[in-house]
Amino acid sequence: MTAKILVLAGDGIGPEIVSATLMVLDRLVRDFGFAAEIEHAPVGGAAVDVSGRPLPDETLRLAHAADAVLLGAVGGPKWDALAPELRPEKGLLGLRAGLDLFANLRPALLYPQLAAASTLRAEVVADLDLMIVRELTGDIYFGQPRGVRVLDNGERQGYNTMVYSESEILRIGRVAFETARRRQSRVCSVDKANVLEATRLWREVMTALQQSEYPDIELSHMYVDNAAMQLVRAPKQFDVMVTSNMFGDILSDCAAMLTGSIGMLPSASLNAKGRGMYEPIHGSAPDIAGRGIANPLGTILSLAMMMRHSLGRPDLAGGVEAAVRKVLDQGLRTADIHTAGTQRVGTAEMGAAVAAAVTI
Repeated sequence: MTAKILVLAGDGIGPEIVSATLMVLDRLVRDFGFAAEIEHAPVGGAAVDVSGRPLPDETLRLAHAADAVLLGAVGGPKWDALAPELRPEKGLLGLRAGLDLFANLRPALLYPQLAAASTLRAEVVADLDLMIVRELTGDIYFGQPRGVRVLDNGERQGYNTMVYSESEILRIGRVAFETARRRQSRVCSVDKANVLEATRLWREVMTALQQSEYPDIELSHMYVDNAAMQLVRAPKQFDVMVTSNMFGDILSDCAAMLTGSIGMLPSASLNAKGRGMYEPIHGSAPDIAGRGIANPLGTILSLAMMMRHSLGRPDLAGGVEAAVRKVLDQGLRTADIHTAGTQRVGTAEMGAAVAAAVTI
Protein backbone atom coordinates (compact mmCIF):
# COMPACT_ATOMS: atom_id res chain seq x y z
CA MET A 1 0.00 0.00 0.00
CA THR A 2 1.20 3.50 -0.81
CA ALA A 3 0.61 5.91 2.05
CA LYS A 4 -0.77 9.32 1.12
CA ILE A 5 0.87 11.94 3.34
CA LEU A 6 0.00 15.62 3.27
CA VAL A 7 2.77 17.93 4.49
CA LEU A 8 1.79 21.32 5.92
CA ALA A 9 4.96 23.21 6.82
CA GLY A 10 3.13 26.29 8.08
CA ASP A 11 4.82 29.32 9.61
CA GLY A 12 7.82 30.37 11.67
CA ILE A 13 10.12 27.44 12.30
CA GLY A 14 7.59 25.09 10.70
CA PRO A 15 9.36 24.85 7.31
CA GLU A 16 12.72 24.19 9.00
CA ILE A 17 11.59 21.40 11.33
CA VAL A 18 9.46 19.80 8.61
CA SER A 19 12.38 19.88 6.17
CA ALA A 20 14.55 18.07 8.73
CA THR A 21 11.79 15.52 9.31
CA LEU A 22 11.41 14.87 5.59
CA MET A 23 15.06 13.78 5.58
CA VAL A 24 14.02 10.95 7.87
CA LEU A 25 10.93 10.14 5.81
CA ASP A 26 13.04 10.10 2.63
CA ARG A 27 15.35 7.56 4.30
CA LEU A 28 12.39 5.31 5.11
CA VAL A 29 11.26 5.47 1.49
CA ARG A 30 14.71 5.03 -0.01
CA ASP A 31 16.14 2.26 2.15
CA PHE A 32 13.33 0.50 3.99
CA GLY A 33 10.65 -0.13 1.37
CA PHE A 34 8.14 2.41 2.63
CA ALA A 35 5.92 3.59 -0.23
CA ALA A 36 4.61 7.13 0.12
CA GLU A 37 2.87 9.71 -2.03
CA ILE A 38 3.68 13.10 -0.54
CA GLU A 39 1.85 16.34 -1.25
CA HIS A 40 2.41 19.84 0.13
CA ALA A 41 -0.09 22.59 0.86
CA PRO A 42 -0.21 25.92 2.75
CA VAL A 43 -1.92 26.49 6.09
CA GLY A 44 -1.95 29.23 8.69
CA GLY A 45 -0.22 32.50 7.93
CA ALA A 46 1.46 31.06 4.85
CA ALA A 47 -2.00 30.28 3.47
CA VAL A 48 -3.28 33.75 4.33
CA ASP A 49 -0.41 35.24 2.34
CA VAL A 50 -1.25 33.29 -0.80
CA SER A 51 -5.02 32.88 -0.59
CA GLY A 52 -6.33 35.29 2.04
CA ARG A 53 -7.57 32.38 4.20
CA PRO A 54 -5.80 30.36 6.92
CA LEU A 55 -7.32 27.09 5.67
CA PRO A 56 -7.92 27.07 1.90
CA ASP A 57 -10.54 24.65 0.59
CA GLU A 58 -7.88 22.80 -1.40
CA THR A 59 -5.76 22.24 1.69
CA LEU A 60 -8.74 20.77 3.56
CA ARG A 61 -9.62 18.62 0.53
CA LEU A 62 -6.09 17.22 0.41
CA ALA A 63 -6.19 16.58 4.16
CA HIS A 64 -9.42 14.58 3.78
CA ALA A 65 -7.83 12.52 1.00
CA ALA A 66 -4.64 11.80 2.95
CA ASP A 67 -3.94 8.85 5.21
CA ALA A 68 -2.04 11.19 7.54
CA VAL A 69 -1.03 14.84 7.81
CA LEU A 70 2.36 16.12 8.99
CA LEU A 71 2.17 19.68 10.36
CA GLY A 72 4.94 22.05 11.37
CA ALA A 73 3.50 25.07 13.20
CA VAL A 74 1.25 28.05 12.56
CA GLY A 75 1.12 31.68 13.64
CA GLY A 76 3.35 34.65 14.24
CA PRO A 77 3.29 38.40 14.92
CA LYS A 78 3.05 39.15 11.20
CA TRP A 79 -0.63 38.18 11.30
CA ASP A 80 -1.57 39.42 14.80
CA ALA A 81 -3.58 42.37 13.50
CA LEU A 82 -5.87 40.26 11.32
CA ALA A 83 -9.53 39.72 12.14
CA PRO A 84 -10.07 36.68 14.38
CA GLU A 85 -11.47 34.54 11.55
CA LEU A 86 -8.33 35.17 9.48
CA ARG A 87 -5.75 34.43 12.16
CA PRO A 88 -3.39 31.53 11.36
CA GLU A 89 -4.61 29.56 14.36
CA LYS A 90 -8.03 29.31 12.73
CA GLY A 91 -6.41 27.11 10.10
CA LEU A 92 -5.27 24.67 12.79
CA LEU A 93 -8.65 24.65 14.51
CA GLY A 94 -10.33 24.20 11.13
CA LEU A 95 -8.25 21.12 10.40
CA ARG A 96 -9.07 19.61 13.77
CA ALA A 97 -12.78 20.23 13.35
CA GLY A 98 -12.91 19.40 9.64
CA LEU A 99 -11.17 16.05 10.09
CA ASP A 100 -12.92 15.38 13.44
CA LEU A 101 -9.57 14.91 15.17
CA PHE A 102 -11.07 14.59 18.63
CA ALA A 103 -8.30 12.62 20.38
CA ASN A 104 -4.92 14.24 20.98
CA LEU A 105 -2.15 11.96 22.30
CA ARG A 106 0.77 13.81 23.86
CA PRO A 107 3.49 11.56 25.31
CA ALA A 108 5.96 13.07 27.77
CA LEU A 109 9.01 10.83 27.94
CA LEU A 110 12.34 11.85 29.40
CA TYR A 111 15.27 10.40 27.51
CA PRO A 112 17.99 9.50 30.05
CA GLN A 113 20.49 11.46 27.95
CA LEU A 114 18.52 14.66 28.63
CA ALA A 115 18.12 14.40 32.40
CA ALA A 116 20.51 17.33 32.85
CA ALA A 117 18.41 19.48 30.50
CA SER A 118 15.29 19.25 32.66
CA THR A 119 14.66 22.10 35.04
CA LEU A 120 13.77 19.59 37.78
CA ARG A 121 16.13 17.40 39.78
CA ALA A 122 17.12 14.16 38.06
CA GLU A 123 15.55 11.98 40.75
CA VAL A 124 12.18 13.69 40.21
CA VAL A 125 12.05 13.14 36.44
CA ALA A 126 14.24 10.08 35.85
CA ASP A 127 12.36 7.40 33.86
CA LEU A 128 9.40 9.72 33.30
CA ASP A 129 6.91 8.23 30.82
CA LEU A 130 3.38 9.59 30.85
CA MET A 131 0.68 10.11 28.24
CA ILE A 132 -1.70 13.06 28.18
CA VAL A 133 -4.93 12.35 26.29
CA ARG A 134 -6.51 15.68 25.40
CA GLU A 135 -9.99 16.12 23.98
CA LEU A 136 -9.43 18.28 20.91
CA THR A 137 -12.64 19.36 19.19
CA GLY A 138 -14.83 20.59 22.04
CA ASP A 139 -14.61 22.87 25.06
CA ILE A 140 -14.14 26.62 25.12
CA TYR A 141 -12.15 26.70 21.87
CA PHE A 142 -15.20 25.67 19.85
CA GLY A 143 -18.13 26.44 22.14
CA GLN A 144 -20.86 28.87 21.14
CA PRO A 145 -21.81 31.61 21.80
CA ARG A 146 -18.54 33.49 21.75
CA GLY A 147 -17.40 36.98 20.81
CA VAL A 148 -16.91 40.54 21.99
CA ARG A 149 -19.95 42.68 22.75
CA VAL A 150 -20.64 46.16 24.03
CA LEU A 151 -22.61 46.37 27.26
CA ASP A 152 -25.29 48.94 27.98
CA ASN A 153 -22.74 51.07 29.84
CA GLY A 154 -20.50 51.17 26.75
CA GLU A 155 -17.89 48.78 28.15
CA ARG A 156 -16.66 45.97 25.91
CA GLN A 157 -16.95 42.39 27.17
CA GLY A 158 -15.38 39.25 25.76
CA TYR A 159 -17.11 35.92 26.30
CA ASN A 160 -16.61 32.24 25.48
CA THR A 161 -18.56 29.11 26.27
CA MET A 162 -17.17 25.92 27.81
CA VAL A 163 -19.44 23.08 26.72
CA TYR A 164 -19.21 19.27 26.59
CA SER A 165 -21.81 16.68 25.60
CA GLU A 166 -21.91 13.22 27.13
CA SER A 167 -20.97 11.59 23.82
CA GLU A 168 -17.86 13.76 23.50
CA ILE A 169 -16.71 12.76 26.98
CA LEU A 170 -17.41 9.08 26.36
CA ARG A 171 -15.36 8.86 23.18
CA ILE A 172 -12.27 10.58 24.61
CA GLY A 173 -12.65 8.53 27.77
CA ARG A 174 -12.56 5.30 25.78
CA VAL A 175 -9.36 6.45 24.06
CA ALA A 176 -7.77 7.11 27.45
CA PHE A 177 -8.81 3.79 28.97
CA GLU A 178 -7.72 1.82 25.90
CA THR A 179 -4.39 3.64 25.97
CA ALA A 180 -3.95 2.80 29.64
CA ARG A 181 -4.56 -0.90 28.92
CA ARG A 182 -1.41 -0.85 26.78
CA ARG A 183 0.55 0.87 29.55
CA GLN A 184 0.21 0.62 33.35
CA SER A 185 -3.62 0.51 33.51
CA ARG A 186 -3.99 3.79 35.39
CA VAL A 187 -5.98 6.84 34.31
CA CYS A 188 -6.16 10.19 36.07
CA SER A 189 -9.07 12.31 34.83
CA VAL A 190 -8.43 16.03 35.28
CA ASP A 191 -11.31 18.47 35.69
CA LYS A 192 -12.54 21.44 37.74
CA ALA A 193 -15.71 19.78 38.93
CA ASN A 194 -15.91 21.88 42.08
CA VAL A 195 -16.79 25.04 40.13
CA LEU A 196 -17.50 24.18 36.46
CA GLU A 197 -20.69 22.33 35.51
CA ALA A 198 -19.24 21.16 32.19
CA THR A 199 -16.45 19.35 34.01
CA ARG A 200 -18.79 18.12 36.73
CA LEU A 201 -20.54 16.20 33.96
CA TRP A 202 -17.09 15.16 32.71
CA ARG A 203 -16.31 13.53 36.08
CA GLU A 204 -19.69 11.78 36.27
CA VAL A 205 -19.37 10.34 32.77
CA MET A 206 -15.75 9.23 33.26
CA THR A 207 -16.69 7.46 36.50
CA ALA A 208 -19.65 5.65 34.94
CA LEU A 209 -17.59 4.65 31.89
CA GLN A 210 -14.86 3.13 34.02
CA GLN A 211 -17.34 1.20 36.13
CA SER A 212 -19.30 -0.17 33.16
CA GLU A 213 -16.59 -0.85 30.56
CA TYR A 214 -13.14 -0.63 32.17
CA PRO A 215 -13.26 -2.09 35.69
CA ASP A 216 -9.71 -3.38 35.14
CA ILE A 217 -8.37 0.17 34.84
CA GLU A 218 -7.66 2.22 37.95
CA LEU A 219 -9.37 5.62 37.73
CA SER A 220 -8.59 8.66 39.84
CA HIS A 221 -9.77 12.27 39.61
CA MET A 222 -7.83 15.48 40.15
CA TYR A 223 -8.66 19.18 39.90
CA VAL A 224 -6.64 20.90 37.21
CA ASP A 225 -4.85 23.31 39.54
CA ASN A 226 -3.66 20.42 41.69
CA ALA A 227 -2.71 18.46 38.58
CA ALA A 228 -0.46 21.29 37.42
CA MET A 229 1.24 21.32 40.82
CA GLN A 230 1.59 17.52 40.90
CA LEU A 231 3.15 17.47 37.43
CA VAL A 232 5.98 19.56 38.82
CA ARG A 233 6.10 17.97 42.28
CA ALA A 234 5.87 14.27 41.43
CA PRO A 235 5.24 13.65 37.72
CA LYS A 236 5.97 9.93 37.82
CA GLN A 237 2.76 9.30 39.78
CA PHE A 238 0.88 9.59 36.46
CA ASP A 239 0.46 6.98 33.74
CA VAL A 240 -2.33 8.35 31.51
CA MET A 241 -3.94 11.74 32.12
CA VAL A 242 -7.20 12.51 30.30
CA THR A 243 -8.63 15.99 30.24
CA SER A 244 -10.49 18.66 28.33
CA ASN A 245 -9.24 20.73 25.43
CA MET A 246 -8.17 23.82 27.36
CA PHE A 247 -6.78 22.02 30.39
CA GLY A 248 -4.89 19.60 28.14
CA ASP A 249 -3.38 22.45 26.16
CA ILE A 250 -1.90 23.93 29.33
CA LEU A 251 -0.90 20.73 31.14
CA SER A 252 0.89 19.20 28.15
CA ASP A 253 3.08 22.29 27.78
CA CYS A 254 3.88 22.03 31.47
CA ALA A 255 4.78 18.36 31.03
CA ALA A 256 7.01 19.26 28.09
CA MET A 257 9.48 21.09 30.29
CA LEU A 258 9.87 18.00 32.46
CA THR A 259 11.51 16.34 29.47
CA GLY A 260 14.14 19.04 28.97
CA SER A 261 12.53 21.05 26.19
CA ILE A 262 9.18 21.65 24.55
CA GLY A 263 11.01 20.88 21.32
CA MET A 264 11.17 17.19 22.25
CA LEU A 265 7.47 16.42 22.44
CA PRO A 266 5.45 14.96 19.55
CA SER A 267 1.70 14.59 19.28
CA ALA A 268 -0.93 12.66 17.37
CA SER A 269 -4.44 14.00 16.73
CA LEU A 270 -6.73 11.15 15.68
CA ASN A 271 -10.27 10.65 14.45
CA ALA A 272 -12.47 7.60 14.92
CA LYS A 273 -11.01 5.92 11.80
CA GLY A 274 -7.42 6.21 13.00
CA ARG A 275 -6.46 8.86 10.50
CA GLY A 276 -4.60 11.72 12.03
CA MET A 277 -2.52 14.85 12.02
CA TYR A 278 0.93 14.72 13.54
CA GLU A 279 2.82 17.71 14.88
CA PRO A 280 5.20 18.81 17.64
CA ILE A 281 3.39 20.46 20.51
CA HIS A 282 5.40 23.68 20.38
CA GLY A 283 4.42 26.76 18.41
CA SER A 284 5.97 28.59 15.50
CA ALA A 285 8.72 30.27 17.59
CA PRO A 286 9.02 33.35 15.36
CA ASP A 287 11.91 34.67 17.46
CA ILE A 288 14.19 31.92 16.15
CA ALA A 289 12.62 31.32 12.74
CA GLY A 290 15.08 31.28 9.87
CA ARG A 291 18.12 30.81 12.08
CA GLY A 292 18.40 27.05 11.65
CA ILE A 293 18.58 26.36 15.38
CA ALA A 294 15.11 24.92 16.10
CA ASN A 295 14.85 21.43 17.56
CA PRO A 296 13.25 19.07 14.99
CA LEU A 297 13.10 16.04 17.28
CA GLY A 298 9.50 16.64 18.35
CA THR A 299 8.50 16.69 14.68
CA ILE A 300 10.60 13.63 13.87
CA LEU A 301 9.03 11.76 16.78
CA SER A 302 5.62 12.87 15.46
CA LEU A 303 6.56 11.09 12.23
CA ALA A 304 7.20 7.99 14.31
CA MET A 305 3.76 8.31 15.87
CA MET A 306 2.30 8.62 12.37
CA MET A 307 3.91 5.34 11.37
CA ARG A 308 2.51 3.61 14.45
CA HIS A 309 -1.01 5.03 14.71
CA SER A 310 -2.15 5.78 11.15
CA LEU A 311 0.10 3.94 8.70
CA GLY A 312 0.42 0.53 10.32
CA ARG A 313 4.22 0.47 10.43
CA PRO A 314 5.28 0.05 14.07
CA ASP A 315 8.60 -1.32 12.84
CA LEU A 316 9.43 1.99 11.18
CA ALA A 317 8.15 3.89 14.22
CA GLY A 318 10.51 1.95 16.44
CA GLY A 319 13.37 2.51 14.03
CA VAL A 320 12.89 6.27 14.07
CA GLU A 321 12.59 6.39 17.86
CA ALA A 322 15.75 4.29 18.22
CA ALA A 323 17.55 6.64 15.84
CA VAL A 324 16.66 9.61 18.04
CA ARG A 325 18.14 7.79 21.03
CA LYS A 326 21.30 7.04 19.03
CA VAL A 327 21.96 10.66 18.11
CA LEU A 328 21.40 11.69 21.72
CA ASP A 329 23.88 9.01 22.76
CA GLN A 330 26.32 10.55 20.29
CA GLY A 331 26.03 13.82 22.19
CA LEU A 332 24.32 15.81 19.44
CA ARG A 333 22.11 18.61 20.78
CA THR A 334 20.20 21.56 19.38
CA ALA A 335 20.43 24.84 21.28
CA ASP A 336 17.43 24.18 23.54
CA ILE A 337 18.86 20.94 24.97
CA HIS A 338 22.56 21.77 24.75
CA THR A 339 24.58 21.29 27.93
CA ALA A 340 28.26 21.30 28.74
CA GLY A 341 30.12 18.40 27.15
CA THR A 342 27.67 17.92 24.25
CA GLN A 343 27.95 18.98 20.62
CA ARG A 344 25.65 21.76 19.49
CA VAL A 345 24.13 21.23 16.03
CA GLY A 346 21.53 23.00 13.91
CA THR A 347 18.11 21.90 12.71
CA ALA A 348 19.24 20.40 9.41
CA GLU A 349 22.25 18.70 10.98
CA MET A 350 20.04 17.01 13.56
CA GLY A 351 17.60 15.85 10.90
CA ALA A 352 20.41 14.40 8.79
CA ALA A 353 21.92 12.65 11.82
CA VAL A 354 18.64 10.98 12.75
CA ALA A 355 18.03 9.94 9.14
CA ALA A 356 21.48 8.36 8.97
CA ALA A 357 20.96 6.53 12.28
CA VAL A 358 17.74 4.74 11.30
CA THR A 359 17.96 0.94 11.25
CA ILE A 360 15.14 -1.58 11.22
